[in-house]
Amino acid sequence: MRSNVGGEEDQGNPRNADARAQTEESDGQGRRILINLPQGQKYKSNEISTAKYNLFTFIPKFLFEQFRRYANIFFLCIGLLQQIPGVSPTGKYVTIVPLFVILTITAVKEMVEDIKRHKADSKVNHTKVKVLTSTGEWIHKKWMEVCVGDILNIENSSFFPADLILLASSEPQGMCYIETANLDGETNLKIRSGLVCTSELTDPKNLARLTGQVEAEQPNRSLYEFAGNIVLSGEQAVPVSATQLLLRGARLRNTNWVHGLVVYTGHESKLLMNSTKAPLKRSTVDIVTNYQIIFLFVILVCLSLISAIGNLVKGNNGEDHEFYIKADSNLNNGFGWQFITFFILYNNLIPISLQVTLEIVKFIQAYYMNWDEAMHYIDPEMGVDSYALARTSNLNEELGQIKYVFSDKTGTLTRNVMEYKKCSVAGVMYDPEREFGKQLGHKDLVDNLKQGTNSPEMISDFLTLLTVCHTVIPEQGEDGVTRYNAASPDEKALVEGAEKYDYRFVARRPESVTIKTCAGKMETYQVLNVIEFTSTRKRMSIVVKTPSGEIKLYIKGADSVILERLGQNREQREHYDTTLNHLEEFAKCGLRTLCLGVATIPLAQYEEWNRRWVVASTAINDREEQIDEVATSLETNLTLIGATAIEDKLQDQVPETIEKLLEANIHVWMLTGDKQETAINIAKSCRLHRDNSDLFIINSRSPEEAREEIQEQLKELKKDGLVGKSNDITLVTDGKSLNYTLLPDMRKDFIDLCTSCRAVVCCRVSPIQKADMVELVKEHTGAITLSIGDGANDVAMIQKAAVGVGISGNEGLQAANSADFAIAQFRFLSRLLFVHGAWNYSRISKVILYSFYKNITLYIIELWFAIYNYWSGQVIYERWTIGMYNLFFTSAPPVALGLFDRTCTAATREEYPSLYHSTQKSEFFNHREFWKWIANSIVHSVLLFWLPQMAMYFGVSWESGQTDGYLVLGNTVYTLVVVTTCLKAGIEMDAWTWFSHGSIWGSIALWFLFLVIYSHIWPSAKFVASNMAGMSEILLSSPVFWFCLLLVPTVTLLADVAFRAIKTTVFTTETDKIRIAEVMNKEVAVYVEGGRRPISETSRLLRNVRKRFRKNKQRQEEQATMEMDVRHGYAFSQEEAGAVSQGEYIRRYDTTRPRSTCTMPRVSGGSSPQSSHSLPPATRSLSAHTHIPGRIV
Repeated sequence: MRSNVGGEEDQGNPRNADARAQTEESDGQGRRILINLPQGQKYKSNEISTAKYNLFTFIPKFLFEQFRRYANIFFLCIGLLQQIPGVSPTGKYVTIVPLFVILTITAVKEMVEDIKRHKADSKVNHTKVKVLTSTGEWIHKKWMEVCVGDILNIENSSFFPADLILLASSEPQGMCYIETANLDGETNLKIRSGLVCTSELTDPKNLARLTGQVEAEQPNRSLYEFAGNIVLSGEQAVPVSATQLLLRGARLRNTNWVHGLVVYTGHESKLLMNSTKAPLKRSTVDIVTNYQIIFLFVILVCLSLISAIGNLVKGNNGEDHEFYIKADSNLNNGFGWQFITFFILYNNLIPISLQVTLEIVKFIQAYYMNWDEAMHYIDPEMGVDSYALARTSNLNEELGQIKYVFSDKTGTLTRNVMEYKKCSVAGVMYDPEREFGKQLGHKDLVDNLKQGTNSPEMISDFLTLLTVCHTVIPEQGEDGVTRYNAASPDEKALVEGAEKYDYRFVARRPESVTIKTCAGKMETYQVLNVIEFTSTRKRMSIVVKTPSGEIKLYIKGADSVILERLGQNREQREHYDTTLNHLEEFAKCGLRTLCLGVATIPLAQYEEWNRRWVVASTAINDREEQIDEVATSLETNLTLIGATAIEDKLQDQVPETIEKLLEANIHVWMLTGDKQETAINIAKSCRLHRDNSDLFIINSRSPEEAREEIQEQLKELKKDGLVGKSNDITLVTDGKSLNYTLLPDMRKDFIDLCTSCRAVVCCRVSPIQKADMVELVKEHTGAITLSIGDGANDVAMIQKAAVGVGISGNEGLQAANSADFAIAQFRFLSRLLFVHGAWNYSRISKVILYSFYKNITLYIIELWFAIYNYWSGQVIYERWTIGMYNLFFTSAPPVALGLFDRTCTAATREEYPSLYHSTQKSEFFNHREFWKWIANSIVHSVLLFWLPQMAMYFGVSWESGQTDGYLVLGNTVYTLVVVTTCLKAGIEMDAWTWFSHGSIWGSIALWFLFLVIYSHIWPSAKFVASNMAGMSEILLSSPVFWFCLLLVPTVTLLADVAFRAIKTTVFTTETDKIRIAEVMNKEVAVYVEGGRRPISETSRLLRNVRKRFRKNKQRQEEQATMEMDVRHGYAFSQEEAGAVSQGEYIRRYDTTRPRSTCTMPRVSGGSSPQSSHSLPPATRSLSAHTHIPGRIV
């Protein structure tokens, strides 16, 4: 298999001989990929598939799926038994043909739904990418045609089609920015760096001449690890790590182009290996129905045995009537044959029409969701015009029973957009949108600076900090507009925020930054040292030499670390209390905050500190600890400048939606790959975590520590019996801790703790860990779960949950393509569940229960009739009417129930989420409800048979000479059954529409029309029963028939009407009250019992738990620090221990020079620096005319 397009290589070429020698795998330890040569073995294709079926697997998979339903197995057996001559009392084809039609309709529906998935896959597989040929030219190939060993050219804003090793890029030293939100949910951009040996290969001609091989590990699912070597011809092996790996699903950002070598393709890529196979899901209602059918089957067998025994007893008593009941001389009269006869006779107790009705109803319900304008999202700016989409209709009713929602963060709850909103400087808040207090805008801050009021020196330091203390790279576009490239969206927002005050970041050189002030003056600050942000430090500092020659430390970070480093002088802490109040105000708005400080450093102190800094940066042992110690020694005695507030823009109405979900008693868990601080901050912003909620944090570094933390917290909850209750607690844990808490011996305690919390936040989790959490909840609670996400990293949990919902309309569509339902915005989830879900569940429940009811009501009468026909198996109804019952006369009412019935309006259900409780608890379909309907149908069948039977006890003759017979009784009973079952549907309807009326009265009228026509077509049509001739005249001219028609349905349904009336008026549910209020046009709110509850005994007990829990002093301190960060909304996104340290990264750029002429220092890409300080300042020589960082020039 050739990896690249190009001409055939000469077989005698020594390069080929070398290639053939390199094609063998090294003892199965890894793979060897040849560069610009044919591969020695075949690797997996880059074509991907998320569909359930293909051309070859459709029939076996479809049949397996269908015959998992016991009803289909049952009807197949009945259909086969009916083919035995002389056994079936109902004909050969009354079961097998409808079953075939049902399976055909279902197959067509499945094909239509799966074709949509194939089209989505095809769109991805046919995306074009540039591939290098052997002649050094770029040609376009489809993603599915990309092979291992190909060299690709990926352009800015494009997704990577496979896992690549970065060779070169448009940036200095082969650097590039990538966005991995689709993989791990992190919003900050990450930096990847090419190797020294390949970073200069920017020309495709030179790239095509490159030869050698790459040694890579076997495909695995670890997103953050990679080990390999690249061996170029004639050179030594150079190590390759995750620093050079560009994963499928990630996206190139702020980089014109990169060149990459394909190492893993298709389902061997790390992204796809973290996905799971598309499952064949079944709804809970379907599973419960399956079990009910087993019980009905047992009852059917018992009834058949009883009837066969009755026939045997009658026969042994000498009462053999077969000679006139059956004229066939070859009778199958044995006990076994009689059992089969009755088994076939009673088989319709299990309704074959149910499957057809359900498929029709579910299919149309899916289109209700697809056509819902309330879930139609239009964003002209982004070019999005997206409706909701039900990719399968098999799970419609599951949406009404959701107990747990697992949500991704990035792109699902948030928009990935950071916007600078407001600030506090020197105790003055500048917020143009402030509702209470003095309102000052951005212009006021600039005016204060120019006029010298409200601490102008501090305002100047504030604006300087925003434009200097960061790692942003400015880039001027062809249109002359400056754009900022940043690994951290927070930093970019702050630099853009400075522009609101006419302070602009203009240029970055290896040793300095240039800014433009609001006065139009250009100022250059010499960058001496960068002390980087880490999640442990929670702050970033920069030491600069100002234009005036002063040395200043500018610092930004979490208030918990900045405020404790303030000096003790009055001017240093002057605005402490005011700033703290402003932080609280920012936090209440759900904003991300940073505290800002400054310190002026004397020259002697700086030089002494810098010597210690160089020593710490070059330390061999404990480098990180030494660096942190030296950095901390400088980051003291600060003067508080103020604080900033950035909005991590949530999707529209996310907080309101989550609040509704919680009010509906749905547990919401956030599973994200993002950092813990960011995740907690977003949980707070979207009201998943409230200020008065307790915060339990599990950050374990060993199994023993994890077990201790879980048991400690669980023990306190058990003391007050709070385990398993929805307590006002937010549990936060990370991916490393989950490695321990998901171990078999801890799973039970961990899930007990999780399910005792109102909300759970899991951060830094891999896609597989997301799926494991979903499976854990399903396994231990048995609850119906829903997962929602928008990225490829969410596919595994979407497929693992009972219901998967994908966010469409965003950058990546893989989650939407793999989901059961797709919506454009998270806010539509409330309507999907509370309106469509609740309606679908209620409707499907009624369809199933009513279908069993109407069939048992009609066909159990055969058992009562058997008492009078000597257990002979004689049918009381005419054979064609048996088939017509489900096909015409009772087919419309269940469809009306399934499509138009509803208890409350959509607006009411969305406004009052507590109405969801009844469907969530499966109150409409459970074992009790099922057998209540079965009992009801048996009682109705008794009345519908014996009342007319007693009315016709004495024989009647007509003037035409005809007399009544079993068919007169049978058609009378049949008429009464049709009328009664149709009216029963009306009683069960909560909403009457024109279709409801038409289905009930139209079905009754259709039966009478059929009866009249059917009674007059013999002998013109020989295929109909001759004994039905004139039947309509016999019935319609009989006073007994009309008497029964008025009396029997009334008597039969009287108890049902009374029960419904009592239930609605005496034992009124919340739903009933609201439905009545809507009908009477009254105010609904007064009838709502759900919603927020006052502080309860549980809340009091929880406070006791909190007090005991916080007796541990060390834990109290840790919790206090974390809770302060959470309360004030601190979060700061920055890649840690990345491919290029933050300090080194900013020194690579000189934005004052054209890129093509930039001469940047080489940095070994063979190893990823574990510290941002791994290169001491003294070794960072840039060129002959630059100085050594950290020294005063």
